[in-house]
Amino acid sequence: MRDTHQTVTVSLMSFPDLRSFLADLGARHDLLRVRVEVDPRYEIAEIAQRMVRENGPALVFERVKGSRFPLAINFFASFARIERALGMHPEALGERLVRFAEELNPPTPSHLWGARDFLPRLLAFRPARAARASCQEVVEHDPDLGALPIITCWPQDGGPFITFPLVVTQHPVTSKTNVGIYRMQVYDRATTGMHWQIHKGGGFHYRAAEQAGRPLPVAVALGGDPALMLAGIFPLPEALEEIAFAGILSARRTRLAPARTLALGVPAHAEFVLEGEVPPHERRAEGPFGDHFGHYCDVADFPVFRVKAMTHRRRAIYPAAVVGKPPQEDRFMGDASQMILGPLIRLIRPEVRDVWAYYEAGFHNLLVASVEGRYTREPVRTALGLLGEGQLGLSKVLVMVDQDTDARNFRGVLRAIRNHFDAHEHFHLISRAPLDTLDFTSFKMHHGSRMILDATGSRAQYSGGNTGGETQSAASHRPGFADDPARLAPNVRAWRVWEDTMLVVQVDRVGRDVGRATLEALVKSPALAGVKLLAVVSPDVNLDDDVDTLWGIFTRFDPARDVLFARTTLQGVQPLYEGVLGIDATWKPGYPDAVSMDPDTVRKVDTRWREYHS
Repeated sequence: MRDTHQTVTVSLMSFPDLRSFLADLGARHDLLRVRVEVDPRYEIAEIAQRMVRENGPALVFERVKGSRFPLAINFFASFARIERALGMHPEALGERLVRFAEELNPPTPSHLWGARDFLPRLLAFRPARAARASCQEVVEHDPDLGALPIITCWPQDGGPFITFPLVVTQHPVTSKTNVGIYRMQVYDRATTGMHWQIHKGGGFHYRAAEQAGRPLPVAVALGGDPALMLAGIFPLPEALEEIAFAGILSARRTRLAPARTLALGVPAHAEFVLEGEVPPHERRAEGPFGDHFGHYCDVADFPVFRVKAMTHRRRAIYPAAVVGKPPQEDRFMGDASQMILGPLIRLIRPEVRDVWAYYEAGFHNLLVASVEGRYTREPVRTALGLLGEGQLGLSKVLVMVDQDTDARNFRGVLRAIRNHFDAHEHFHLISRAPLDTLDFTSFKMHHGSRMILDATGSRAQYSGGNTGGETQSAASHRPGFADDPARLAPNVRAWRVWEDTMLVVQVDRVGRDVGRATLEALVKSPALAGVKLLAVVSPDVNLDDDVDTLWGIFTRFDPARDVLFARTTLQGVQPLYEGVLGIDATWKPGYPDAVSMDPDTVRKVDTRWREYHS
């Protein structure tokens, strides 16, 4: 278990804008300026994702084809850069936030004195009026989005997308401000889509405006204070405004300026600001788009943003990001988010020691929580509570482990499943639930299922030794493999075993019934009776790569539809499960394609790789 009372040094270094942050990265030799011309269609995305995989520097492309503006990308693609932006490591900041809350309960003079190192961050909570709005050095009342170096990331994308916008909205009734990052497909010189998913704050603001029959004023900031850019990513509680939280992150009050054509405050030091509105009851087909689940999302109708004016700095820098099959830059931003916000769950659920969503699975598809089980079945109660908390409520698979199991170490989690999980007692299915907008596995947007695996141990001590018939541990029931899986089922091409717990089998082709037939044969085989988990994956999954394997399993199945057991019976309306928990995680007809770059772009970047570094 991590030491939650470690001493941390709170740095007050912060950056007022993106360009000062990039200059600092350059001074630290953590920035590459690419001076040759590059194409915003695919080429930049291919370079950026390779740099992430090579742990390369942040990038500024100074000559982007078709635009006079430079483009910055990958500036948050390492924990060192995020630590630099925040003044301290995100994990230390998260622990300091929760400790600050504990120290001020109650807020006595001695407690305030003990928390004095953190007070400068707290005092920066309120935004400030900027004396000068550098984001308005140039004002364009006839905006042309085509002048910006907006990238097209992947071959099947519906067009160019703005991928790192800070979308500023205000609730039409409460006047609460929201700053969120929502992709924006560019339709023409002054029109984009607005990808508001079901759980997004900006979408709630739009819903209220639409119900009143009014357009929602919207300002889109591109670039700005790095802390605000990170706050826009974080899944904050609805009552907490990102602009205020950015002040806590940076220990610098967020500077706002009045928009030129809207009654909204905009980040004064942004590089660009797009001002406009989202009309009520107007929708337009948006997508496809290669998203962070590693697949293209299907075309769907979303609201439309109409740009009325654009302001920008002189020599403005356009920010972008690439998402797709992990790992990408969003791995670091997503992990930083949960490092900072995850510890706060202890304030309302003190039995929780850690929660961790796996970037390998697109974050929402695999969540692990380590807990102190204080009485029988409390981990199940905690699991149900976690699935009702903010974006945690979109988690598809939740595994509960004891407090001495590292929730962030998947191999350790598998050992906990091996030792403590019995499908008969510890598997829970929620067959009808809302899912993330990007999840495609149920074939119906926003509808799907979830499953909980209770792999906590020592159940006897929860109730003073009376387990009420529960098994105390499955440690004595260790897996054994009596035969090669390729001899037990059709179409098996390769397989691997993790921690004597999870058998992953790869089939040799995709098809409507290939994965299901293979899984049915394997879960019923006596030769694999000792296996706890069994997943069947498609030929495009690299079983030698841990990240690829987790991605290939957890992004491609719906629990209610694709999970099988060796035996399932009903006791009244209660299903009883026995034996191996099997998952058909193969790609299925009707699923969108996995994201991959076209061969011509791959060859082009191969050929030019030395040029980019010259």
